[in-house]
Parts: sequence; C-alpha cells; structure tokens
Amino acid sequence: MKTELLNRTKRFAMDCWHFCLKIPKSREYNAFVNQLIRSSSSVGANYRASQRAKSTVDFINKLKIVEEEVDESVYWLEIFGEILPEYSKEVEILKNEGKELLAITVASINTARRNIKNEDRRKT
Repeated sequence: MKTELLNRTKRFAMDCWHFCLKIPKSREYNAFVNQLIRSSSSVGANYRASQRAKSTVDFINKLKIVEEEVDESVYWLEIFGEILPEYSKEVEILKNEGKELLAITVASINTARRNIKNEDRRKT
C-alpha cells in the first residue's frame, strides 16, 4: 500500500502538471496554475515525508499537511472546471483522484489516532 500511495501521489502531481500545460497563458490563469502545481506537488512530497516520520504523532502531523494540500488541489480543480468547461472531463478525473487520495489520507489519520489511543489504554 505504501508504494502504491507513493506512486499515486506522485502521479497526481504529474497529471496536474500536464493538465496545467494546457491552460492558456495569462496573468489570471497563471495565478491559479501556480497554486494547483504547488498544492498538488506538495501532496506527494508530504506523503513521502510521512513515511519517514519519527513517531506516530509526527506521522499524523505530516498526513494532516497531505490532507490540506490535496483538499486545496481539489479546490483549484473545481475552479478550473468552472472557468474552463472545455476541460471538464479531465478536471473530473483529476478531482476524483484527489478525492480518493483525500479519503485514504483521512482514513490513515483516523487509524493512527486510534492506534495512539489503544497504546495509551494498554499503558494504564
């Protein structure tokens, strides 16, 4: 699962980048393109960092960043879907992948939190 998610988060960044190549070049579009590239690439970078976490708490903190960045990526994709309806099919595919990554991330955070609580119960 770890390797699959490492690959999926990297692929998400690259797919968003390839999508951004198609966006017309203008001051207005460039601002949104830069935001999407930044947030989507941060998803993979921070997921990768989570795999080297020093503790469960550190792991959760890194995954919380992944959660925020993938949610932000979905937001920018929603914007693109509204302002460039001719790309709606591609945007939907990217949004769906973002939402899946978000759901996986949230589930991982919840599992890690449960594990901490279970460890605390065993200690008492």
